[in-house]
Amino acid sequence: MLYFLLYSLYPKFSVFNVFRYITFRAVLAILTALIISFFLGPFVIRKLKQLQVKQFIRQDGPSTHLQKEGTPTMGGTLILASIIISVLLWADLTNFYIWVVLLVTLGFGAVGFADDYRKLTRQNSKGLTVKEKIFYQGAVAVAAGLMLYFYPTFKSTFSVPFFKGIMPNLGVFYVFLAVFVIVGTSNAVNLTDGLDGLAIGPVLITAGTFMILAYLVGHVKIASYLQIPYVSGSGELAIFCGAMVGAAMGFLWYNTYPAQMFMGDTGSVPLGAALGVVAVITKQEILLAIVGGLFVIETLSVIFQVASYKLWRKRIFRMAPLHHHFELKGWAEPKVIVRFWIITIFLALIALSTLKLR
Repeated sequence: MLYFLLYSLYPKFSVFNVFRYITFRAVLAILTALIISFFLGPFVIRKLKQLQVKQFIRQDGPSTHLQKEGTPTMGGTLILASIIISVLLWADLTNFYIWVVLLVTLGFGAVGFADDYRKLTRQNSKGLTVKEKIFYQGAVAVAAGLMLYFYPTFKSTFSVPFFKGIMPNLGVFYVFLAVFVIVGTSNAVNLTDGLDGLAIGPVLITAGTFMILAYLVGHVKIASYLQIPYVSGSGELAIFCGAMVGAAMGFLWYNTYPAQMFMGDTGSVPLGAALGVVAVITKQEILLAIVGGLFVIETLSVIFQVASYKLWRKRIFRMAPLHHHFELKGWAEPKVIVRFWIITIFLALIALSTLKLR
């Protein structure tokens, strides 16, 4: 909104030409989301406490978590509000991809909200069933995948890092790939959200990485120079990713150990889905698995733990997801969190380095 208003003044005042640049608006999106989070944070925490929107801790989890019972949850509403307002202010709202990402974010946000709301009404840690979650998430992801597949300028090709000439066209099967990436990333982030600030830190780093990737993929000259897929119009997603970075930083201010509020499924479910759909649009699905390697590891730890117990009645880890394993080994919660952040930064640097290895 502000983008259109301010840029329209360019013919009279040349200084407003700066608003045409994606890089400038991405910075504004970061700052706007951050400021909104800072100002609304205390109000949201007070409101959640008044409404008794509190966290219910699983009794089979680490005993140290029992003291977190009653901490306000559904703080994801603050994250989503910060992102959406910032995007509406600074993004080019005629851009098709912006609306696809907003659709996925809001759709998965509704699923996460429903899950948190059921936990609240039932007064326990059980929300939507796995089948219900997958059905609703899948429906939103399929809608997004079909929107992309039938969009005239979008190609259903799959990019493979390190190999500039390998870009198979998946045709209609690209929709299945999109659904897998979006739903998978959403649930991976949700599984990682088990400690104060553990999930939001890697989300911040991953969003920052994809802010760079979206800009590069959407710039025809840079994409050609780096020999990466060029997706016309995808550069505008840097604004969305910037808003995610700002919202994540603002939320982390209140979510850092010891947390004043949790994001709940209202936050973790849509944030993961948003990262997934950005990766699909920018043709960087494999790089998402690298940058978001922590999310992948956390998910695999649960899969391996369940499979091992069902097959051999033995547990690989002391507890899954993986962060609980290290807690039970005696690592202090802040140590687990910060070390997992460091791992994500390391993986982000590896992912960015692949841009020159073609």
